[in-house]
Amino acid sequence: MRRIPPAIKIIFCILVTFLTISNFQPLPAKSQENQTPAPVANVDLGGSFAQLGVKGSILICDRNHNKCYQHNALRNSQAFSPASTFKIFNSLVALETGVIPNDVAVLTWDGIQREFPSWNQDTNIRQAFKNSTVWFYQVLARKIGYQRMKQFIQQVGYGDAQIGTPEQIDRFWLEGPLQITPRQQIEFLQRLQRKELPFSQRTLDLVQDIMVYEHTPEYILRGKTGWAARRKPNIGWFVGYLEQKNNVYFFATNIDIRNNDDLPTRIEITRRSFKILGLL
Repeated sequence: MRRIPPAIKIIFCILVTFLTISNFQPLPAKSQENQTPAPVANVDLGGSFAQLGVKGSILICDRNHNKCYQHNALRNSQAFSPASTFKIFNSLVALETGVIPNDVAVLTWDGIQREFPSWNQDTNIRQAFKNSTVWFYQVLARKIGYQRMKQFIQQVGYGDAQIGTPEQIDRFWLEGPLQITPRQQIEFLQRLQRKELPFSQRTLDLVQDIMVYEHTPEYILRGKTGWAARRKPNIGWFVGYLEQKNNVYFFATNIDIRNNDDLPTRIEITRRSFKILGLL
């Protein structure tokens, strides 16, 4: 057998090394599912705010494509009182601790006439969530108690996790000190939908069912409105997620509320933004 000269062996090794390097492609970075994807700026969601004459922000995150769309990035990182959007968290803790055993157990109305007629009646958690009945959730918070509420909020990392003193147990989400950013709302909702929060399967399933805002053959919209009327300026929320086309779109809409006429705008802006994205 004829022997290969050393010079040819060296040339052959160099050639193989060059071809290996030229065809090398780095592995994609490991996806970080627990982090909100970075917003993308190729869709304009600001037109609806201008058309409806309100100031605010919106953040929508597409689960399957790992990207977000937004208007007013600065505001989406600004903290506000969660107001009645906190009813999502309050429901989780109340059901998990058993202070309300299920979605049909009724709390008796105290007879005090309040501003919304739907509040002035005996009610269960499903009705109270839909009607945003403040007194009902204040009763739940007092039954949960300061220490248990604080423990759950810190464990979950909800907003800035500040609930004040024991005397503030039934109003810390309405008057402060608790605050949350739109981006943190999205992160909380993502963990809720993925069932990664420290609650039982039963509790997570029940609260997500209570959250259903609209259910059609084409989509399911789960969400909760909020109105921080005890702080200045008044802030309006609509947060939740849309299940459509085998995908989930998480959203957090936040606007300045000048008067009662602005309240429906929270939902209208969200709908218009989804339509811009080819949804609903």
